Amino acid sequence: MELQVGVKAIARNKEGKYLLLHRSAKKYPGTNGTWDIVGGRINAGTSLLENLIREISEEIGLAYSGTPHLIAVQDIFPKSGDRHVVRLTYIIDLHGTPKLDMEENDDFRWVSKEEFLKWPDLDWYLKELLQGGALEKYFESQ
Repeated sequence: MELQVGVKAIARNKEGKYLLLHRSAKKYPGTNGTWDIVGGRINAGTSLLENLIREISEEIGLAYSGTPHLIAVQDIFPKSGDRHVVRLTYIIDLHGTPKLDMEENDDFRWVSKEEFLKWPDLDWYLKELLQGGALEKYFESQ
C-alpha cells in the first residue's frame, strides 16, 4: 500500500464567500463528486505549506494572505485498496479572481457558507469533513 499526503484549502474571500472548483471531467472521469476545493498531493522534501502555496498557484493562479489554519486531518482509503491518503485541510483567505488551470478544473463558484455546506455533488471526502462539523468548529474557536 502506498502512503500519500495531500493538502487542501477551504478558501474564503473578503466578502465571506467560499471557493468551489468544478473538476474537469476529462482529467477526473467518474469521480466521487465533481465539486471540490483547491489542493492536491505534496511533493516529498518540501513543507506542507510550500505544497499548499504551489497547489493554489497551479490550480487557480492566486496566493493566500495571512496564516492558513489547519481545521481537519483525514485518513482516506480509496476503494482500490492500493493507497492510504492522509489529507490535511486548511482554511485560508484569498483575494482576486481565480485563473483556472482548465486541465484540473473547468469552472468555479464563490458561495455563501450556507450554500457551501449544502452544495450538491461535493467531493465525497469534503462532504464527510463538512458533515463532521469541521467548519463550524473552526468558527466557534475564533
